[in-house]
Amino acid sequence: MLAIVAPGQGSQTPGFLTPWIEHFAHVPQIAQMVQHWSDICGVDLNHLGTTADADEIRDTANAQPLLLLGALTGAGALFAGNDEAIAVVAGHSVGEIAAATFAKILNADDAFALVSARGREMAKAAAVTKTGMSAVLGGDREVVVNHLHSLSLTPANENGAGQIVAAGSLEALAALSENSPEGARVRPLQVAGAFHTEAMAPAVPVLAELAAKTEANNPALRIISNKEGAEVTSGREFLDRIVGQIAGPVRWDLCMDTLASMGVTGVIEMPPAGTLVGLIKRAHPEIETFALKSPEDLDAAREFVAKHGGK
Repeated sequence: MLAIVAPGQGSQTPGFLTPWIEHFAHVPQIAQMVQHWSDICGVDLNHLGTTADADEIRDTANAQPLLLLGALTGAGALFAGNDEAIAVVAGHSVGEIAAATFAKILNADDAFALVSARGREMAKAAAVTKTGMSAVLGGDREVVVNHLHSLSLTPANENGAGQIVAAGSLEALAALSENSPEGARVRPLQVAGAFHTEAMAPAVPVLAELAAKTEANNPALRIISNKEGAEVTSGREFLDRIVGQIAGPVRWDLCMDTLASMGVTGVIEMPPAGTLVGLIKRAHPEIETFALKSPEDLDAAREFVAKHGGK
């Protein structure tokens, strides 16, 4: 049983789309489509994926549409529109928009309109106050979560495999670094703000208005929500959850548990791949994983699909 997952912000690296652009160089329609989506987003996606530096693609307004393009590019190359082998889809944070596109809840144009607005509005919200995020690695979950709450920090991403991302004021994050939870270590993250917390609340009404005008079909594939790792069968509900999740914690740990409980035997992570399959390997080693990083991986990925595909 095969699942496809799409990564979230922070997984992008400079030039990660270059080999994919080169792979499709002989198909002019692909370049035209990338330009079309760039026009929708108001950013140069080709530049962001090939020649932009780390600072430029770290910008939330740039990173989010770039990540959607990466996930759709990998899925398009691997499946070429034939998704019969896929049983389940999921995404981490902004990766949920890619997952919704895989599941045909959203068409690609609407997905890029939504993701670009999401990136812009979250960037605006992040600029209002000085906030940030730090990864807490190791330690008992309950101990870590209670410690974060005692410092007025939010466990914004519970990623499983001993990783919880804390978010909040820079002062509180500094206090966390000085006084880490028992059995854990703290690593500050280079992000622009406290994503998936109340600090992002100003972005929600804008996205809610856009989502209300966006057609949402019921999913053609099984899809799992970050909210509590539950399968969602209503396209409108899933789209509403994407909006609400902007200011709410991501429970990727529960998503992974749901994949396992569904009987998933293999997971392929779309480009820029690596982060999510690493978490799955540690949390559920019984599930085989594959990171689709470049076109050189496509033959092996097709073998992986043949092994695990089917619903």
